[in-house]
Amino acid sequence: MTPPPQPPTNRSRTIYYHRPEEDKTKLFERTGIEQLRAMVDGLMPPPPISSHIGLEIISVADGDVVMTAQPDESHYNPVGSVHGGFFATVLDSVCGCAVHSTLPSGVGYTSLEIKVSFLRPITAETGTVTAHGWVTRRGKSAAFADADIRDRAGQVLATASSTCLIIHPGPAR
Repeated sequence: MTPPPQPPTNRSRTIYYHRPEEDKTKLFERTGIEQLRAMVDGLMPPPPISSHIGLEIISVADGDVVMTAQPDESHYNPVGSVHGGFFATVLDSVCGCAVHSTLPSGVGYTSLEIKVSFLRPITAETGTVTAHGWVTRRGKSAAFADADIRDRAGQVLATASSTCLIIHPGPAR
């Protein structure tokens, strides 16, 4: 006789984050690379999205950023692996920050598009993953970046290419 199915085990996760800076003038006083390095040094809080996926900036150089993220079961899709949105969020973050690292003070960016290729699954057992993003070309109004996510053994799990709009200060049109 087969035992009756057991009810699912409820789990919870508490997310702590810092409220984003409301004073945009203050936020844009630093160059992009200065902002990112301040986050690495703990002088400036990371963006709230970081709390959801355990995202941490490891290194920042001009046009080049490395981050880690911690997948867990709260990121799972219905088939028991990490949802593609986790991959996309990590890759969008590392591509965007690579572009951000090239910007002067007062200039911002936003993602216009991202193409993600899922190569291998991620599960909670994968452990910490490392994402590397680098700018392939930056123009006056757009920048292009590529990225990958790797497991602890260095296996590529996903890749991305991204286009970001460079937002210069000035009157709204």
